[in-house]
Amino acid sequence: MNKNELKIGFIGSGYMGYGIAHNLIKNDISVSVIAHKNRKPIDRLVAEGASELYTLKEISDFSNVIIMCVTNTPVAIEVINNLLPHIKESTLLIDITTHHATGSIEVNNLLKSKNISYIESPVMGGPVQAEEGVLGAIVGASKNDFEKTKDILMYFCNDVFHFGEIGMGAKTKLVNNFLSLGTATFVIETFKAAEHLNIDIKKLYDVAKLGSGNSGALNRVADKLIEGDYKGYIFSVNNTLKDLTYINELLRELPNAEKLSALTKSFYKKASDEGKGDLLISELIKE
Repeated sequence: MNKNELKIGFIGSGYMGYGIAHNLIKNDISVSVIAHKNRKPIDRLVAEGASELYTLKEISDFSNVIIMCVTNTPVAIEVINNLLPHIKESTLLIDITTHHATGSIEVNNLLKSKNISYIESPVMGGPVQAEEGVLGAIVGASKNDFEKTKDILMYFCNDVFHFGEIGMGAKTKLVNNFLSLGTATFVIETFKAAEHLNIDIKKLYDVAKLGSGNSGALNRVADKLIEGDYKGYIFSVNNTLKDLTYINELLRELPNAEKLSALTKSFYKKASDEGKGDLLISELIKE
């Protein structure tokens, strides 16, 4: 589809959604966003050129492509059920949500009743990468739908990877997050230990970068930490707990991986139970 023909309705303009929608607008694509309680990203996107709409019917009427970037599978299913009475059969729906292992299949089954083309495309990267337009897309879709969607994804992604039919995107994303959140947790606990043991944080970071402990998670946390900023890893405790719950369920037939994911999950469950769910996970270093 030519970009001049695109009319994208965006549902879920939060931490990640803002950057994605921002890049679509930057590429002169017509974007409408739906109002929600967090006004800051909505107001920024409207100032950049997006239209603000107030109902899912309005989004459906406006759009030939809908992008959904919500927090979890139950929210996604609720949105889809509310969209179904209004959505046009010609609509392409791109789902950025991180689902549980069968969540995208459940969403697709709902949309089949109206012959909607559905593409699951969870992404690698965080809000910074979203705003810079350098995410990586993990796509589950038919080959035909992938080809229809690839150019749209490249407006906010650096690369796009097709892993197979619907369902493969969700599983691949969760396995990828097992690695990334596990690594981030080791980084967080390493710096907590360093502070407890009065080890120079900057020197430790300089040493770690030279060895096999170097990683994107290390850099995201430590680049800001050495300046006294604990907000380097922009992912909340509650979102981490949600993802690790999904990961733990996915890996239940793999004993070692299941134990590792359960242990990692327990750190964030404890933090959430203590009322720290809205903190960024890197803020747990000072807790």
